[in-house]
Amino acid sequence: MKSAFARPVSGGDLRAELDELRSEVQRLAAELEEMRARASTLETLALEDALTGLLNRRGFLRDLARACAYRARYGTPVALMLADLDRFKPINDSYGHDVGDRALAHVAGILRHNVRASDSVGRLGGDEFGLIIWQVDAATARRKARSLQTILVESPLMLGGIKIGLAASIGVTTLRADDAPEDALMRADRAMYRDKAARARRS
Repeated sequence: MKSAFARPVSGGDLRAELDELRSEVQRLAAELEEMRARASTLETLALEDALTGLLNRRGFLRDLARACAYRARYGTPVALMLADLDRFKPINDSYGHDVGDRALAHVAGILRHNVRASDSVGRLGGDEFGLIIWQVDAATARRKARSLQTILVESPLMLGGIKIGLAASIGVTTLRADDAPEDALMRADRAMYRDKAARARRS
């Protein structure tokens, strides 16, 4: 039985309600897209080093874990490098931390522009950088490390008339099928300190 108070809905009223519903759906979809964009931005910031724009330690370890898993599953050759700047403390002591920061950003740009887009470069903390280089064997990785060292020496930071020389010790290892990220980092770290000691003896 129909209510005596029921009011028939006209075609115009129904279209207006549908238009209002469509507008609300579009508004909610736009809000959802904005929230996704914000979440993506926050995730990027959480993995990015604010000073250099490279991956931070967290982001680099994420990429290294993926590389270890890929190496274990597919046997793809991957090299890991750890680079530690030589005589960086005197730069901070002589010119101040602002210049030291500019030197770190300068080194970051050199490293980023001398590897492939598929490779990973991160600032692990202080003046230490990490690189994940895909599709290279041990000999090729060592040659690449020596090349990067030469490029750094030949690319000093220029501030007005001041030339600030830069150099780095680099340790190289290749990922093994059973590697955890910590294992590979430990080998690369030991190799880096061996390189630093050898460079100190030659200087």
